[in-house]
Amino acid sequence: MKTLRLLLLSLLILPAGWCAIVAHAADVGAKAPALALPTAGGETVTLEGLRGKVVYVDFWASWCGPCRKSFPWMADMQKKYGSSGFTVVAVNVDKKRPDAERFLQSTPAQFTVVYDPAGATPATWSVKAMPSSFLVDAKGSVAFVESGFRDEDIPELEGRIKALVAAK
Repeated sequence: MKTLRLLLLSLLILPAGWCAIVAHAADVGAKAPALALPTAGGETVTLEGLRGKVVYVDFWASWCGPCRKSFPWMADMQKKYGSSGFTVVAVNVDKKRPDAERFLQSTPAQFTVVYDPAGATPATWSVKAMPSSFLVDAKGSVAFVESGFRDEDIPELEGRIKALVAAK
């Protein structure tokens, strides 16, 4: 009976502890989780390969209303700060590629788009909402986390991008 209690207790504690570790995987100040995903053309984009740049990792889906608003802003940031060492990587999580392609036809991306239909990367990054964005500094640490996309947050987001690019 004592063995059974210990087994049950460990089954309850172990997952709770694991979830706590995962939940902190993409916290501000932590090293950004790995990212290695394909573009539509089949090229693999890795966060490690972008080391030395400030990277805005944005998780999005075709059904996400705020994502339609964030795409023009991300394109603007890419255009404005790209030559200074900033890049946007938008991670699509649609299970069906045609859904993402339809979205991109009506809301073109002027930055890198990669695909994760299995949803492994959002789980690793502890994504809880669409869109969710992570600003990663040039050394590979998470500098800022944003859930959702709101117009009133744009000045703060751009200020953070500008500061990180200047600090590179």
